[in-house]
Amino acid sequence: MRRLLSVLIVVSACVGCAPQMRHDARVFDAQLNAPYTLAAGDRLRVIVFGQDSLSNSYSVDGSGHISMPLIGLVRAHGLTTASLERVIEEKLRAGFLREPRVSAEVEAYRPFFVLGEVTTSGQYPFINGMTVQNAVAVAGGFTPRAYQWSVDVTRIVEGQPVTASVPLTYQVRPGDTLTVRERFF
Repeated sequence: MRRLLSVLIVVSACVGCAPQMRHDARVFDAQLNAPYTLAAGDRLRVIVFGQDSLSNSYSVDGSGHISMPLIGLVRAHGLTTASLERVIEEKLRAGFLREPRVSAEVEAYRPFFVLGEVTTSGQYPFINGMTVQNAVAVAGGFTPRAYQWSVDVTRIVEGQPVTASVPLTYQVRPGDTLTVRERFF
């Protein structure tokens, strides 16, 4: 019985230390053409036509909300800009404005992160059309010990972090974490 217990403890310790499983890059393919969904760190430009006091830039906070005058907190996390427009219109229609018309657009996307064997690891502002190679260049380029043929990208897919090894030509999305591995020789 003691031997079985000690084996279980060793196995559970090894499982807890196991590296995160890497997927094939195809796991991200469904997201490439999907509409952009908002999350913490995005900055939005919201225009309420005819209401200059409500039109402003709003940041999505850590809990996934924006805070607007009159209507207070509005949940933005997981919504597209079109969905957010409808939610704001509904809240304004419920006692504040008769026929509100709202426009929302992303003013600044949430940052992406570069870790591992790059000159300067850190958080960087996202730019549309950025590839993994561009992101590594923004982080100062590869170190001499870097594996330069693919990079691990961690992205939130259906609420769960998923890591896949992708080529340098792969498109980066806002909020991605890129990890450049060390080469063995």
